[in-house]
Amino acid sequence: MQASKETMSELESSMASIIRVFHKYSGHKCNLRKTELKALINNEMSHFIMKIHENETLDELFADLDQNGDLEIDFKEFITLISMVTSACHELFIPSQHD
Repeated sequence: MQASKETMSELESSMASIIRVFHKYSGHKCNLRKTELKALINNEMSHFIMKIHENETLDELFADLDQNGDLEIDFKEFITLISMVTSACHELFIPSQHD
């Protein structure tokens, strides 16, 4: 899909950004290995997820995401992570109610 930034909505632009970031770390193979997932989280999500320093933490997260057991995270599995983190952080972005 080729769409110019000026015609995309804010949500569409955000979705395109998620896709671009995934491919930035996965490359042409379109899957993330553990080291690539760690780099993506530490470089792109550090305000929402604590940086991963311990291999045990990475191993647990990777096992939870790798639903098909192929030892790689495909885009659908990656979106599960994005969805979980977005849902968990949702309350941080709720506009305050002015009484």
